[in-house]
Amino acid sequence: MSVSSRRFNSRRTVNLVLHGALILAAVLILGPFLWIAAASLKTQIVLLMGHVTFKPVTLNYAEVLFGNTSTFVRNFLNSVIVASISTAVALGVGFLAGYSLLRMQWPRGVVHLFLLWSVVFNLVPPVTLAGAWYEVFRAIGLANSLVALILAHTTLHLPMALWLLSSFLREIPRELEEAAVVDGAGFVRLLRRVVVPIMMPGLVSTGILIFIFSWNEFPVALALTNNHSATVPVGIAKFAQENEIKYTQMAAASVLSAIPALLVLIFFQRFIVKGLTAGAVK
Repeated sequence: MSVSSRRFNSRRTVNLVLHGALILAAVLILGPFLWIAAASLKTQIVLLMGHVTFKPVTLNYAEVLFGNTSTFVRNFLNSVIVASISTAVALGVGFLAGYSLLRMQWPRGVVHLFLLWSVVFNLVPPVTLAGAWYEVFRAIGLANSLVALILAHTTLHLPMALWLLSSFLREIPRELEEAAVVDGAGFVRLLRRVVVPIMMPGLVSTGILIFIFSWNEFPVALALTNNHSATVPVGIAKFAQENEIKYTQMAAASVLSAIPALLVLIFFQRFIVKGLTAGAVK
């Protein structure tokens, strides 16, 4: 066998192994979601009996969306409000804080300490903060409100926004900003015309991460909300009742709750790719 043939066979083997690993990863990731999607189209009896073949039904979705006892639509709107506002606030504050750390004349020790704090804070389990937040918000009259949950989610995700946006800011040459200042651009115009357009992929990819984390956050939302202000994860958990667990309705609600994240990923995919290739998310 010639050298070229051996190289071709070796390359082919590597490609087969790589594709096999990718297929296995796809199955492991999509398998649970497909199982939940199938469960949402079954009746409770069919699911509990473990039937593989079944006649699809839509009554679970009808019950989740239009049932007299279901609060899923209200939970969905609460999640949209909380995730959108907390993402916008975290991005705005994180961007300005990151710009201040990297462009203002802060000592390097302060910058490194601040960024280290943002990493350490992300390691703290959110559930450990929920009790203290509940007491604080109850004392100031914000208990069981969306405002309290928005403030909590902003606090949770601001360190991540600061760390990621600081990484993107490092990729912007200072010479561009200096040239804009020489041309007479003020601080606001400098950010709006120079910095923000260059950082747009980073802002969008960071915003997507924060939105998804806020959308899926459960323990803090459970502690800080009631029936009126509950978000989607809390609403899904309520299908597990004392005397009955509504598996099929829980599955239908789970499928519906995944739609916003999927739409965000589909429509902003090109920004995510640019953000990843920029080297900020590693």
